[in-house]
Amino acid sequence: MGIIGKPLKVMPWQDKPAGYDGVIWRHNNNPIIDWNPTKRTARVFNSAVVPFDDGFIGVFRADHKDGKARLHVGSSQDGLTWNILDEEIQWKDEQGNPYQPYYAYDPRVVLFDGTYYIVWCSDFGGASLGFGKTKDFKEFIRLENPFIPFNRNGVLFPRKIHGNYVMLSRPSDSGHTPFGDVFLSESPDLVYWGKHRRVMKSGGSGWWQSTKIGAGAVPIETTDGWLLFYHGVTTTCNGLVYSMGAAILDINQPSKVLYRTREYLLTPEKPYETTGFVPNVAFPCATLYDAETGRIAIYYGAADTYVAVAYAQVDELLSYIKNNSELVAGDEEDYR
Repeated sequence: MGIIGKPLKVMPWQDKPAGYDGVIWRHNNNPIIDWNPTKRTARVFNSAVVPFDDGFIGVFRADHKDGKARLHVGSSQDGLTWNILDEEIQWKDEQGNPYQPYYAYDPRVVLFDGTYYIVWCSDFGGASLGFGKTKDFKEFIRLENPFIPFNRNGVLFPRKIHGNYVMLSRPSDSGHTPFGDVFLSESPDLVYWGKHRRVMKSGGSGWWQSTKIGAGAVPIETTDGWLLFYHGVTTTCNGLVYSMGAAILDINQPSKVLYRTREYLLTPEKPYETTGFVPNVAFPCATLYDAETGRIAIYYGAADTYVAVAYAQVDELLSYIKNNSELVAGDEEDYR
């Protein structure tokens, strides 16, 4: 069991603590990004990072001191200490005209044939998916929005499948979404999207993902299938709680769930996860991984305030998911 991909010899990593029996463990110096990281920004969280040149770069959700969410670029040599630009990303349309979103949050970034594609939650008559690209993280071009409102948690697969681009999303409503399942859509050209399938439903025998779920980081191609980290949400008497789970999707038919964690892999427990602008949130958005060693670093937003990191070893994680799986009735529900 292993990762199909390139080596990444220099990446954040800490060995599992002695005596710890979980398959995901936290970085011991979390959070890696704290309150007020730049002059204009109050909180940075729910962000996406990728390898770039001889270090790392990312698109970060930054809530400004006016309360509105915007996207910023950040860079790092080690993936842990980040320099986030104070100026937000300046978008242009495909004709070169300024095209700024009214708000923008929860980005995912994937490298695809030399271009970095970015999917985020934007405004398009309500919460919907914004879509754009860059080659150098200096010039950013907005593309056509892939779907109509209302939608969040757009995640593009890192390669075509059967000749088509593939994207996960979570159709929702205009409010704080008291429901939501993960869907898959295909496109021949990144403009026209169809062949929609429901991949995963909220629910199960437990409560941690009973309210809604959403795709997290870009899926990782493994020998067992696509490894997808996702968030599951439950409603408590004190509000919503966001936890982290994982699933393995069929490598050739990713609308088919092979395995899915019965119990959460990580839930808000530490002070930076339970206390903040929005308490009790662990929201995965990105991973770094090394195909040679099977090491995975998971970047997640904590309490809508911080960026935190957790670690996993791919063979141990895949084995755990397969041995502790529960599929939910309605997973892989086709259009008929």
